[in-house]
Amino acid sequence: MNTEQIRLRLRGGFKPFVLHLFDGRKLRIVHPEFILVGRGVVAILREDDLVETLDALHITSVEDIKAEAA
Repeated sequence: MNTEQIRLRLRGGFKPFVLHLFDGRKLRIVHPEFILVGRGVVAILREDDLVETLDALHITSVEDIKAEAA
């Protein structure tokens, strides 16, 4: 996946999203400070407070997290 697509989501007007990985895992990004995008590499602060670094090629798609009904 092109890291520029992820960078665009982090600019003004952030909306939470999920990264889908090639191995079937899904990583939720609920705040822009929980992800760092480098050149071909993405580092994520996971929900269990561990940092996961992955090659951007392992990201297959990005999906918006739907707003919960009030």
